[in-house]
Amino acid sequence: MTSAGAPLCPSAQPEMDGARAFGVVSGAPEARRVTWIEKPIPVTAELLAMSAPVPATRVMRFAARCQESACSHFDGHDCRLASRIVAMLDPVVAALPPCAIRAECRWWRQEGREACSRCPQIITETVNPPEIYERAATPEARAALKAVAPAGAGGA
Repeated sequence: MTSAGAPLCPSAQPEMDGARAFGVVSGAPEARRVTWIEKPIPVTAELLAMSAPVPATRVMRFAARCQESACSHFDGHDCRLASRIVAMLDPVVAALPPCAIRAECRWWRQEGREACSRCPQIITETVNPPEIYERAATPEARAALKAVAPAGAGGA
């Protein structure tokens, strides 16, 4: 459990302090979805090795304490990633999926059921994601830099 007021990021990296797996990715490559784990599993080397040679972030979803100002998606009050997901992606479920982290989830606290109805399609690392997923995942500052960077300037 996290301390009161310290929400969980449902799109965390496994190396983050206190990270735990709370979902497993399944389905055909063009329709991958997250299936929720009944009880989140603390990240260990053994858990991460289970996905080898594929990165664990391609086959599992992780939650950890929201990094707030240390995260490029945080604007000082809200998670802009959650906002972009709700604004840009269509819902993929009508009923709220069972979720062991919902009570502590920043996306739930911020966007409510709108975030939850889109959450099963969110996979932290994908190969050749659709352009809309790339746009939703790109922090505004990086997107703006890409839009104004001269050709060959590098950027993000």
